[in-house]
Amino acid sequence: MSAPSPPIAITLGDPAGIGPEVVARALPEHCLVIGPAAALERAFRLIGTARPRIVRVSAPEDIPEHPPEGPLPLAVLDTHPGGLDLPPLGAPCAAGGRLAMAALERATELALAGRVSALVTAPVSKEAVRLAGLAGFTGHTEYLARRAGDVPVRMMMACPALRVVLATTHHALADLPGLITADGVFETIRQTHDALRFSGIDHPRIAVCGLNPHPGEFGTEDADRVAPAIERARAAGIDADGPHAADALFPHVVNDHSHDAVVAMYHDQGLVPVKLLGFTRTVNITLGLPFVRTSPGHGTAFGIAARGQANADSMKAALDTARAWAARRTPHPVG
Repeated sequence: MSAPSPPIAITLGDPAGIGPEVVARALPEHCLVIGPAAALERAFRLIGTARPRIVRVSAPEDIPEHPPEGPLPLAVLDTHPGGLDLPPLGAPCAAGGRLAMAALERATELALAGRVSALVTAPVSKEAVRLAGLAGFTGHTEYLARRAGDVPVRMMMACPALRVVLATTHHALADLPGLITADGVFETIRQTHDALRFSGIDHPRIAVCGLNPHPGEFGTEDADRVAPAIERARAAGIDADGPHAADALFPHVVNDHSHDAVVAMYHDQGLVPVKLLGFTRTVNITLGLPFVRTSPGHGTAFGIAARGQANADSMKAALDTARAWAARRTPHPVG
């Protein structure tokens, strides 16, 4: 009998937000939940459903086998077995930031060591991490890239109607012109192409947005940096075109199915359309890591965290995507 595949790791995110609730609602099987077990137990009480048997483990290898009858117990690597009380639901705080980062650190160690088959991360709060005194955290994507050895990564946001990959992530608009380079845009196109091929699309078609409205009419960035990157990609055999005006491009891609993905130059240019089309089903996939990582496409939602009304569809989609990509995985699936 062959050995079972490593489990998917799921971090609970900020325990004061909706992360534990959406994990509880997703009821993941053959997964290792990482974070405060007390936060997960609180989430089950909040939503008022019978919770599965929670088994605390110290390593992925300790997850119990599926019993002959009944559901698999929910395995939790408890990163907070004692000490500080859980933070109250509904607001960012230092305790929430510390607990979220402790879970993320442990999960990243396991992913880098190949002891889990994929990593799914529930939302964290940058403000809470800052309140915890942990400087330099700008998001999961940047943190994981640094931990993996400063590898070049890209953020893909995908919903059933649209896939978008970002050339830049969390930056001020004033800084964008200096961050857009021909090499950076080409790398984004290349990683998009590789990811689409990996996901099962044999001949990906990629549309590339311009940085400026009506590319070519304003500024020089699109002619000097974006267009040469597209030409380089085409010379490498990648079906990419542009630079396109984003306002006209997205309706064309969605309504006419003209392309398999869009490369956007900055965060809101790409994320507004994808979240508008599928906010509760959007998945964030980090390209370029040496392991599969996904997350739901929403944040901590502190405003509804104490209501027990969080929608878990995006977390379920993130789990489904992680399973599918992990099943196809080679040592370096993308990037």
